[in-house]
Amino acid sequence: MEESGGLNMLMGEFHHTIDEKGRIIIPSKFRNELGSELVVTRGLDKCLFLYSKQEWEKLSNKLSTLPFTKQDARNFNRFFLSGATTSEFDKQGRINITSPLVSYAGLNKDCVIIGVNDRLEIWDEEKFNEFLSNNEESFSELAENLFETGDFNA
Repeated sequence: MEESGGLNMLMGEFHHTIDEKGRIIIPSKFRNELGSELVVTRGLDKCLFLYSKQEWEKLSNKLSTLPFTKQDARNFNRFFLSGATTSEFDKQGRINITSPLVSYAGLNKDCVIIGVNDRLEIWDEEKFNEFLSNNEESFSELAENLFETGDFNA
């Protein structure tokens, strides 16, 4: 993946279809940055998260530090890790998404694949458009709240 100020940076939006066998093409731009093996899991907001093997290991290490005595930690680990599966690209640049993950994200035919810094997200196109539409007016307020904390100077 590209290095940008010490951070891995995936970005962009692409539209592809998922076939009846759960296969979807990952754009070559992302394939080059992800490497040959990746992990697909349930994401937040009813989409799927895709991580390079390297990013997944970093995240797994963080998750393993959560106290198993805390209900929230156990629940999040169950949600996030139980659906995780490794995948490799076929000769056409596709990955196979398991049926439980396809079902979770409600992936029908038309999908949107977006780069979100350290991961990709796969959305059902209708759900992604709904997300954008429902949040369009609040993005300015979100930016103001997030960036005025002093932790980040834009």
